[in-house]
Amino acid sequence: MSVAPMMDWTDRHCRYFHRLLTRHTLLYTEMVNAGGILYGGTERHLRYNAEEHPVALQLGGNEPDKLAEAARLGAQWGYDEINLNCGCPSDRVQRGAFGASLMKAPQLVADCVKAMRDAVGSDLPVTVKHRIGIDKVEDYSFVRDFIGTVAEAGCTVFIVHARNAWLQGLSPKENRDIPPLRYEVVHRLKAEFPQFTIAINGGIQTDAGVQEQLTHLDGVMIGREAYHNPWWLARWDPLYYGEHGGVPCPLTREEVELAMVEYMEREAAQHGTPWPHIARHMLGLRHSLPGARLWRQVWSNHLLKDRPAREVHALAQQSYHQTAAEEAVAPAQ
Repeated sequence: MSVAPMMDWTDRHCRYFHRLLTRHTLLYTEMVNAGGILYGGTERHLRYNAEEHPVALQLGGNEPDKLAEAARLGAQWGYDEINLNCGCPSDRVQRGAFGASLMKAPQLVADCVKAMRDAVGSDLPVTVKHRIGIDKVEDYSFVRDFIGTVAEAGCTVFIVHARNAWLQGLSPKENRDIPPLRYEVVHRLKAEFPQFTIAINGGIQTDAGVQEQLTHLDGVMIGREAYHNPWWLARWDPLYYGEHGGVPCPLTREEVELAMVEYMEREAAQHGTPWPHIARHMLGLRHSLPGARLWRQVWSNHLLKDRPAREVHALAQQSYHQTAAEEAVAPAQ
């Protein structure tokens, strides 16, 4: 199991939160431009919490030498995997000729992967995340040949978003919903390349959906559902890592929230991080529970941003428990 790299979402604060819920799930950084690491402040882009392991660094770029240097720095910082983004369809990424655009140049992707592998050595996995196609062309041979070419550079792990990326006419948000999901294409890839590790991403929202995919594939990557309904992650260790000692999340929701408050206080003291930058990632913690809406409103109230996180926590708890009690009584009345 893994949580997908999501721009503006899966920063180190989000990953710290997710790690409280699951010990074994692989967590990914947001996509980080290789040039940003090299020229925009290495520490700012690569800093993470030790608790996040296992954690993968996802890189964006199309120049083998720069990607190699960024991967080398990622290895020095102790990341557990280096991943190349070949799936993002945003206009900004297209202008830089990387992300999903790279699928049109499989040999260049292979060159990038080889340079990255040479830079980090054989012990650190270099993986690729990509789509099943580009625009409206639904040709299986396109993605098959892409994997075959990239594999020649030594890549053995492919995370496949089971939609095409439409490079024209759709926003990044629309690219997550409008191109149809075609899980069967990913299953066919695994059947054709049984020697490789192939994981699937796209539209999977339930344990039943995960388990169905695991009958065909090696792994499942969850994106938006993991972010909006994070308590789901608390079940993953026993469900999917039982043979490796997976146990349910030992913390209650209240204990997870308190742990995040303590983290907010440490971050404020050590790095000057405002607590709202962290709290936004845990707003789904009480997803679908009575009282959740008002609890979220307290934590997201900008009028409280200058008050201490622990004080806001107390207000949120008070609002939650009061509203939950009222909603529990209402049906009986």
